[in-house]
Amino acid sequence: MDEDLWQRFQQRDRRALSRLISLVARGEDIGEMAKPPAASKVVAITGGGGVGKSSLIGKLIERWRGRGQTIAVLACDPESPLSGGALLGDRFRMPSRPDDDGVFIRSLAAASGQGAVAQHLPAIIRLLEAFGFDLILLETVGAGQGDVAVHALADGVVLLLQPETGDDLQWEKAGVMEVADLIVIHKADLPGAEGAVAQVRGALDLIAGPSPPVLLASARTGQGLDELLDHIAKLPPRRATTVQPADLLRRAQETLAARFAAGNARHDPQLADLLSAWQSGRLLAENAAVEVLRWAATPRSTSG
Repeated sequence: MDEDLWQRFQQRDRRALSRLISLVARGEDIGEMAKPPAASKVVAITGGGGVGKSSLIGKLIERWRGRGQTIAVLACDPESPLSGGALLGDRFRMPSRPDDDGVFIRSLAAASGQGAVAQHLPAIIRLLEAFGFDLILLETVGAGQGDVAVHALADGVVLLLQPETGDDLQWEKAGVMEVADLIVIHKADLPGAEGAVAQVRGALDLIAGPSPPVLLASARTGQGLDELLDHIAKLPPRRATTVQPADLLRRAQETLAARFAAGNARHDPQLADLLSAWQSGRLLAENAAVEVLRWAATPRSTSG
C-alpha cells in the first residue's frame, strides 16, 4: 500500500479517500486501518424502486449539514451488465456540493444476489468512519426481502414506503419490516398517506416484538424531515454487537449450523461456492460472513 496515499487519507484528503474506496471495491487488501477518532452513526435507507430514496436523502443531507454535522452517503446501485459499474448513479439525484468537505457521496455497484448492498461494504464503512464522518447513510437498491442484509451493517434501518402501495406491502411484511427501526411513509403530500400509515400499523401488529415508529415525510414539501433526522440521531448504536468481524463470523456460523441441521442448505450451489471462496482465502472472513447472512436472507424455493 502506498504510504503517501495513507498519509493523505489521514490528513482528510478526499481524493485519497475516493482512491482507497475504489481499491477496496475492487477487492484489494489495503491493510489495517486507523481506529476511527469517534464512532460514526451508520443508517441504512431502504425501500422499493420509485419510493424516492435518493430525493429524500438529498434533502436530509441539506438539513443534517444545517445542524453542523458531516455526512457520507453510499448509494448501492444495480450493477451495469456491461461495465460492472453502478448503473443508476443515484448521487446525481442528490445535491452536488464539491466545495463542502462535510459531504461525501459515492455510488457503488451491487450485483444481483448481493442482498441489495455492494460487496466489501464493511471495509468501505470503516474507511468513512476513520475519515471522521458523523453520519453514514447506506442507500440500498431496493430489492425487497434481500434488503434485510443491511441490518448486520447498520445501527438502524429506515424503510421507505409510499401511499397507495397496496399489495406491495407483502414483501415488507415478509422481511424488511421485521428489521426496520423506523418506517417512513414518503411522498406524504400525496393522497392516501394517512391510510398507508394505518395499513402499515396493521401489518406491524402481526409481527412479534415492539413496533417501530411510523412517520410521514415528504422531500418535496419538507414535511417530517426534521422529525426523521431527530429519530435517526437518537438511534442507539447497534453495530457493537453486529458489525464487528468476530460477531459477524459467529452469527454466520450459527446461521450455517441451523440451516445444515434443518437439511435445507446441503445442496445449495450458491452456498457451496461461497464456502469454497471463504476456505480458499479468496474471500476475507468478514466479507464471507456478510455474504452468508445475505444468503440466509434471500428467499429461495424449499423444493428439492
